[in-house]
Amino acid sequence: MTVNTLESSTCVLALTEGPPRADTPSAPSVAGPDVKVLFIGAGNINFGSEEGPWNHSKRLEEKLGMRLKVIGIVDPAVKRAEAVLAAKSLALAAPAYAEAIVYPSVSTATAALASSPPDLVILGCPPAFRGTSDPSQGFNTEEQLTDAFPAAALFVEKPISTHPVDETHKVAELLESRKANLVSVGYMLRYSAAVQKMKQIIAENKLEVMMTSARYVMSYEHSLKLGWWNKSVDCGPIVEQASEFEYVINGTRQLTNSTLLRPVALLWWRGGLGEHPGALDRVLNVDESLVPEDERIPRFTSATWKYESGAIGHLEHGVALQGVEFSTELAVFCDGYQLKLIDPYNRPTLYVRRPGNDADEVHHFHNDDAFLNEMETFVDLAEGKEAKIPVLSSYADAVKTYEMTWAIRWASEKTRRKRPATAA
Repeated sequence: MTVNTLESSTCVLALTEGPPRADTPSAPSVAGPDVKVLFIGAGNINFGSEEGPWNHSKRLEEKLGMRLKVIGIVDPAVKRAEAVLAAKSLALAAPAYAEAIVYPSVSTATAALASSPPDLVILGCPPAFRGTSDPSQGFNTEEQLTDAFPAAALFVEKPISTHPVDETHKVAELLESRKANLVSVGYMLRYSAAVQKMKQIIAENKLEVMMTSARYVMSYEHSLKLGWWNKSVDCGPIVEQASEFEYVINGTRQLTNSTLLRPVALLWWRGGLGEHPGALDRVLNVDESLVPEDERIPRFTSATWKYESGAIGHLEHGVALQGVEFSTELAVFCDGYQLKLIDPYNRPTLYVRRPGNDADEVHHFHNDDAFLNEMETFVDLAEGKEAKIPVLSSYADAVKTYEMTWAIRWASEKTRRKRPATAA
């Protein structure tokens, strides 16, 4: 840690530091055996987009270097998967994808790869196609993969499902029973150096958390997937997006609807229906009129609850900004302390106010990449190496987050204003 500046006029101490558990992200591993990887899904979370910093393939390339051998991509949209491979063939990582094959389904991939299974499986298909124990539609994806590849490590993207909560409990029980498989869920902010710093300050000073507050406001202009705007498809932004922040700030998530203190939502608006502040000017790339009115996503949701300890939690999610970058922040309050993390996805900056001093310490984490930290932990543990930190997001724990985000959504929807009879 180095002190950069002390500005007496603003009473701000600025600090630049890397992760508290490592100086910088690890260099790519260049020595060692090949690591065979199977991607489930050719979409944004696995291969990136202009909408955000997520891109699991990029982090695996950084971590493994020439050791990375992608043996397949599973996606029923075969042309999309082929386009991904075509783009990779022009990149520096091209050798890693030279032998990759596109499979239209998990079943075809598991059959073809039975004699040469992957070491790592990155499960990044849409959550509607996983997270259930019901085999009738073939969406019992976790079961199929762990049946076929009992020694492979499984990385599951969030949210874990769009299926009923009871189904996710069954999947968790299944995965817990298969001790041979390492399973990690992609709640990457837990691996953020800034979040780890917050936890470190709380632990070192033996603090009792009084309140947590999280705000996640997305830029919607480049959200091109119609299903994201449809609650019956992607379940809405609280379940699909805001689960990241609920997961980070919670201490104990054993909550029920009775502990939620009146979540409220601002709904969509069009042509005199719905709620006027919910009108959005730049929904340009999808036709929201194709979404049934009762399934359109809320524009803002606000929820407050009590933890088992008695502390208060607060979460706000908004669909309001244009452009590309989201506005996100986390705050934790303890006796004498305020810990506020701004922009944890892109330029994480932690403001710390301590007892006896009204000035903020400002901690910058310029070299930190929580996605890379998360993937490094997963790969190292999968290879039997000693990781810097353990897996911080098991499937069973992620089920608790999934359950709570549904509770917030259900409670908030009860507050919707009834439509006038003349508009019905």
